[in-house]
Amino acid sequence: MATNKTPKPISAVLITVPDAAEALSIPVTRVRRLIEDRHLLGTKVDGVLRVPQDFIKDGRVLSELHGTFVLLHDVGFNDDEILDWMFSTEESLGVTPMAALQAGRKAEVRRIAQALL
Repeated sequence: MATNKTPKPISAVLITVPDAAEALSIPVTRVRRLIEDRHLLGTKVDGVLRVPQDFIKDGRVLSELHGTFVLLHDVGFNDDEILDWMFSTEESLGVTPMAALQAGRKAEVRRIAQALL
């Protein structure tokens, strides 16, 4: 599914890596490692790497994200496509996958992601 198109802006509040580091009380290098390891995803906006603020709650990265990101990557999505999917309303969920994850619907989100194969 990877494309060479310019990604469309996602409908999420994006914060810089240093802001994410502060929210998580960890060094910037650790945030970058979380992105490399797909525990977080980021996108460049005006040349600055940013992550969705919704990925961090109560000083921690949402644990449901990693497996979902890996599954979507295995399906063929690139990081920008994953971010777009996470914050776009998914008809079968009735909400965005991110909202469904926040509501504790991890299995349902992953089942739909897997069906994208």
